[in-house]
Amino acid sequence: MAGIRQFDEDQALERAMHVFWRQGYGATSMPDLAKATGVQRGSLYHAYGDKQSIFLLAFARYQRHYLDMVRERMQLPDPEAALRAYFAYVISSMSEPVPQLDDMPSSRTRGCLTTKIATDETAMDEPVRNALRGMLEGLGEVLEARLSQPDARERLTLSPQDAARLLVTFTRGNVVMERIYHGPQQLQATADSLIQILFKRC
Repeated sequence: MAGIRQFDEDQALERAMHVFWRQGYGATSMPDLAKATGVQRGSLYHAYGDKQSIFLLAFARYQRHYLDMVRERMQLPDPEAALRAYFAYVISSMSEPVPQLDDMPSSRTRGCLTTKIATDETAMDEPVRNALRGMLEGLGEVLEARLSQPDARERLTLSPQDAARLLVTFTRGNVVMERIYHGPQQLQATADSLIQILFKRC
């Protein structure tokens, strides 16, 4: 029937996301996406229009999942424990192996999708830039909401807004450190140090 996808859209966007994650935005072509998704190039063009449209849909899907995972960790009753759980999730995510769609193992870690796209000059059209802003601003809002609760606010050394902004910026730097050192324990130790700075000690 007209307008009905003749393929599993959720699976196709998942596999497309992994292509962008592995290769970056500029190095990914429509033939790459067709091969990875198992969907003919003509069908991809008909369904989505172009590479940018596919990326934006795949990234929106990734963003929803990522922020849901962060919200889950923010439910912990102690704000410091919530932030430690948040960093543990972020570090674990970026330290996972690069997904290989041909099922071949990889020794490379995948890093952060948002940062990888943000540092790709070929990706900086305004729709992509807006998507990246939306991700970082959404993350900041989730963190600020938790830090604005009384149990956190009264112990913070900064305002919830400033603390959330610092945490988001810090995670971008952690991505770079992971690419160089591949040391989850070191990254978590540094995150723990930041948490100690953010909260007043009795």
